Amino acid sequence: MKRFTIAVALTTTLMLACQKVPITGRKQLMLFNSKELLPMSFTSYRGVLDTSRVLKAGTQAQLVRRVGLRIQKSVENYMIANGYGKLLDGFQWEFNTIESRMVNAWCMPGGKVVFYTGILPICEDEAGIAVVMGHEVSHAIASHGAERMSQGMMAQYGMVAGQLTLGVAMANKPQQTQNMYAGLFNLAAPIAANVGYILPNSRNQESEADRLGLKFMAMAGYDPNTAPEFWRRMSKLGGGQKPPQFLSTHPADETRVAALEQQLPVALELYNKALPLVGRAPNQRVDATQVDNTATDSNVPGMGGSLRSNGAKKKKN
Repeated sequence: MKRFTIAVALTTTLMLACQKVPITGRKQLMLFNSKELLPMSFTSYRGVLDTSRVLKAGTQAQLVRRVGLRIQKSVENYMIANGYGKLLDGFQWEFNTIESRMVNAWCMPGGKVVFYTGILPICEDEAGIAVVMGHEVSHAIASHGAERMSQGMMAQYGMVAGQLTLGVAMANKPQQTQNMYAGLFNLAAPIAANVGYILPNSRNQESEADRLGLKFMAMAGYDPNTAPEFWRRMSKLGGGQKPPQFLSTHPADETRVAALEQQLPVALELYNKALPLVGRAPNQRVDATQVDNTATDSNVPGMGGSLRSNGAKKKKN
């Protein structure tokens, strides 16, 4: 009876806590209202800026901000035109650049974006920045932060349900046997939850952000052909020291590039339709000589999508 009650409770929770991601239509588990994360996100973002070397002026900051504003406009236009405008309520867009060797960028809930200068030489130009910007902004649009928290909670629910079910099943067994099975469960269950649930969902979110980002950059007037080339450059940073895909939070580099190339025809169609409306985006090259490689690395907050690909290393001096 207890096992039946647990199953019903979990099934009911899953049915009531699902919503669809804009554009992709993927159903996602949402035990948290994404709007509830905004105050926490804004506070965390301000804390990062207050403890980092933020570029207030200069070409690098200008390029990141210019690309960010174009992506923001393309996102807002699409969301409003397709009835998703309310999902942007509470967004306070911000695009900042931090001096750091870290090859990364992220976007927290509510449109709070950070680029580290270490990634700009890999971007090469504004179109490359748009690849990263579109990807990171898509994490916020798709409410991936709230979804990850929901998945973590569901994994905990599953652990508790498994322990209760095991307890009922082993109730008539000797205590020594109960302890042995409980120990095995406590050892194996977290690994199984991570490999079988958390990591696959993380990879799905990264792939979804790639797909959304490709469309958003195209609608902003940036050539989507840039995306596969950017990820090929990123893949070279990891060398040969990469975990197998099933143990990674991100898709394998070759999987990522192949998926983007498959999605290019649709993105190019959006790009060609957008050009008469928004114009071709400027594409100034990044001056790699301006990157300060003496800057210290910063910590990446947990609520934002992190760009770093499988095995990608921090840039060395």
